[in-house]
Amino acid sequence: MVTPTLSPVETWTAAECAEAWGVRPGTWAGYVSRGQAPAPLPDTDPKRWSAAEVREFPRPGVGRSRAGARPEARSLLAEMEAVAERMEELRAEQRRLLVAGRDEGLEISPMAKALGISRQTAYSWLR
Repeated sequence: MVTPTLSPVETWTAAECAEAWGVRPGTWAGYVSRGQAPAPLPDTDPKRWSAAEVREFPRPGVGRSRAGARPEARSLLAEMEAVAERMEELRAEQRRLLVAGRDEGLEISPMAKALGISRQTAYSWLR
């Protein structure tokens, strides 16, 4: 009877993983500790990683797409977008109130204070 043999998994050291991602070993270690990179393989000393898993893992960092981010990160991005949209709506409401206040003869200082903006911002919005 022939027993099937498993092909060995290609593994990398932390330095090799860092090189593959174009970062320094310290940055790689930070990513691993924050769960932004794959965990090392169990029972390896020194630690080693599956090369395939490192290649496929969505890499964080500057200039990288977050399309492959964990669901929690995608949820946070969606929440940030919603907040930004609400802020834009609130800014428009502040401007509308500022114009209405000017039309009613209110002075800039008390309006700016009530709206939580600087006098300079109020002046620029009224131009």
